[in-house]
Amino acid sequence: MRRKMRRPVRTSIEPALLPSPAAAAVAAAALVTALVTASDVRAAPADTQAQIEDAAAAMARGNTAQAVTGYSEALRDNSLSNDRRAVLLNDRAVANVRLGQTRLAIEDFNRAAQLFPEYAPIYNNRGNLLLALGLAKEAIKDFDRAIVLAPGYVAAYNNRAGALMKLGRPADAIADYTRAVTLSPQSPAPLAGRGRAHLADGRPFAAARDFTRAAAADARFAPAYRSRAEVKLEAGQVEDAIADFSRAIVFDPNNVENFVLRGHAYLAADNAASAIKDFTRAIEIDPKSAAGHQSRGLAHGIAEAQEDAYADLNRAIELDPRSAVAFAYRAYVYKLGGQIEIGLRDVQTALKLDPSLAEALWAKAELDEAAGRPEQAIEDYRKALAAKPSLRLASVGLERLGAATAEGAGDEEVAGAGGGGWRVVTRGGRYFAVAEAYPKLRVPLEMAGEGTPRLIEWDEKRPPLKGIATLRFHGGTTPGPSGPEDHELVAVLDLSASTVVAIQPHRQGTKVATWTWDEGRVTVASVDGVTDELVLRNTRSRDAPIAGAATGQRRYTSADQKGPAWAPWNDNYGIAPSGDQRRAAPRPAQKPKTLFDLLFKF
Repeated sequence: MRRKMRRPVRTSIEPALLPSPAAAAVAAAALVTALVTASDVRAAPADTQAQIEDAAAAMARGNTAQAVTGYSEALRDNSLSNDRRAVLLNDRAVANVRLGQTRLAIEDFNRAAQLFPEYAPIYNNRGNLLLALGLAKEAIKDFDRAIVLAPGYVAAYNNRAGALMKLGRPADAIADYTRAVTLSPQSPAPLAGRGRAHLADGRPFAAARDFTRAAAADARFAPAYRSRAEVKLEAGQVEDAIADFSRAIVFDPNNVENFVLRGHAYLAADNAASAIKDFTRAIEIDPKSAAGHQSRGLAHGIAEAQEDAYADLNRAIELDPRSAVAFAYRAYVYKLGGQIEIGLRDVQTALKLDPSLAEALWAKAELDEAAGRPEQAIEDYRKALAAKPSLRLASVGLERLGAATAEGAGDEEVAGAGGGGWRVVTRGGRYFAVAEAYPKLRVPLEMAGEGTPRLIEWDEKRPPLKGIATLRFHGGTTPGPSGPEDHELVAVLDLSASTVVAIQPHRQGTKVATWTWDEGRVTVASVDGVTDELVLRNTRSRDAPIAGAATGQRRYTSADQKGPAWAPWNDNYGIAPSGDQRRAAPRPAQKPKTLFDLLFKF
């Protein structure tokens, strides 16, 4: 049953999907320049070359001090050309960064830029150092320069996006991450970065889609699993979150935060024993982890091991006297022990440190409830949930007091935006589609650009896809190469389970996704050049791998790459030397590329 909503006639502006001949010539010329500046560095004398190779090998082994010595010895060769000397200064600067010698690194980068101003990696690396020093605006200037010199420099786009995120500009960061993804769709870092930017911009489904793509691009990329797990935990999909945290731990087993996060997921699953094990492991890895101690203190309190709880929380406060979370958790443990007044003092300390902290507001509500002040407790529980909607203990408190917020309370309808039995409502700056026929289904309408959502088409599938439906909606407008581009997105719904399987981009300007439906799954060749495969119903066994975003499984393949994706340093996302020692793992052998391939295979 397909119902297409009426809408005003709109004039579409066709974007330029392919570069003009002139633009292609400019891109090719820029890439030739990148090839020359990266490959036309004259070879050093034999003795100097041996020193350079020894220094590079030392860097690869992690013997950074020896690498600095080797590069310094090579730089004593007065016969080195300026470009060769600049490359060595860049590499020595990277080694100095790793040794914590910031001033020496900056001096080397600056001298390298004077000797070889056309060498893009100098600016990328110096930008990353400036970013690490908290100088995001200055870092962006260096990334801008690197991109001007090498328009296909994936790392520079990725790193500039990271700087934009630090400046609180997620929309601009998404544009840079998207450029990096277009240039190198198989690289996990830009996908994961764009996912974090989507999350910061209030688009959890878009974030989960990118985290899944990053994990599929590199099955060992732990940050993708961890980030996707955080999205699932926020959405209340606790078991799936635990599974993804476990994957992150497999590939990054000494990461304290991964164990702390999985521990909290276990607490959300009412499994305090497993949570304590994870927090203990975090403390074993880093005995000075305040997060590990305060989290284990909370878990011990929930497990009614109060002495252990106090010991951990006191230690957390000793390690970090300004940890508002530690004071809030200790206040809750005092409440469990019947020490209301002492607990309230800890709550006041926590709120003084961070007045908007959800955990502090929740702890205050717990103490108000224990002190016989239910109305104040309800108010504080609601404040806690407004600050952190996934804070399950606050939801439990409201339910215990019989004050759980009814679904849909506070909604405001958006006039003229609905259709097909569905209404568009807004609450807290977010938009949702709701229908009386499906009271348990609340569809988030994630926007891709500026504007207000408007429903376009409601389509209930027929057997063998009965119970699956799609809701297509206008998702805003963004600037395009030829003018504004309208976006449409599609929410894929499992009506029988009252869940949103995924939200997929469907149209951007004149680009339209291709949907191929099969029994139990759909393949979407998306407008961003990536193909996703969604499993429509969750039929996996409890122990089966979970690979999907939201409630559906997602598989990732890359379409033909578009844009000049090659650059001699494309794989660098941090501060990296110019030599091959930067590569952490060997790649499968590939057919050698010709100069024609490098310049014109878009």
